[in-house]
Amino acid sequence: MIDYLFVPIAYLAGSISSAIIVCRVMGLPDPRTLGSNNPGATNVLRIGGKKAAALTLFGDMLKGLLPVLAAHLFGVETAILAATSIAAFLGHLYPIFFGFKGGKGVATALGVQFGLGWEIGASVALIWIFVAKVLNISSLAALVSMGVAPLVVWFFWPSPELIIAQTFISIVLFWRHRNNILNLLSGSEDKIGS
Repeated sequence: MIDYLFVPIAYLAGSISSAIIVCRVMGLPDPRTLGSNNPGATNVLRIGGKKAAALTLFGDMLKGLLPVLAAHLFGVETAILAATSIAAFLGHLYPIFFGFKGGKGVATALGVQFGLGWEIGASVALIWIFVAKVLNISSLAALVSMGVAPLVVWFFWPSPELIIAQTFISIVLFWRHRNNILNLLSGSEDKIGS
């Protein structure tokens, strides 16, 4: 019975907005009111610089990593592990503590992947870094890396529940990036650091 507690705990952990907290502590404007209005690391980079963005990225990854890693180490069945992964991700997107208005979920999804296994997280992160270095567009790097993430999970841990969970995460992440996709298609998407 205690295994099921990982799911609501993961959602509550995901609901902690690193971007908003970092900006408040550092005396920066609320990231929901400037730039892309998205409480995520990329927007914090625009309005607060590299240090604030790095702290936001680290916090967003941790809230995906810690609940999933804890559930994984606790030895819960894969269906609960998959549900825990989704809960942490959805907590970031729809945080109960911040009016259900959260970020796009890339860093939290990456934290989830590291929680499943360092090989999974490292593979997805390396794909993101490669695309970002070559094309210098954060959203495109996110879309490519998360688009192939279900295949990465399948390669390292071919569990149907985990593959379905990662596919769900990737689909929702694409939906959250729909405006970025339109900008990419029109050639108007911002470069990293712009």
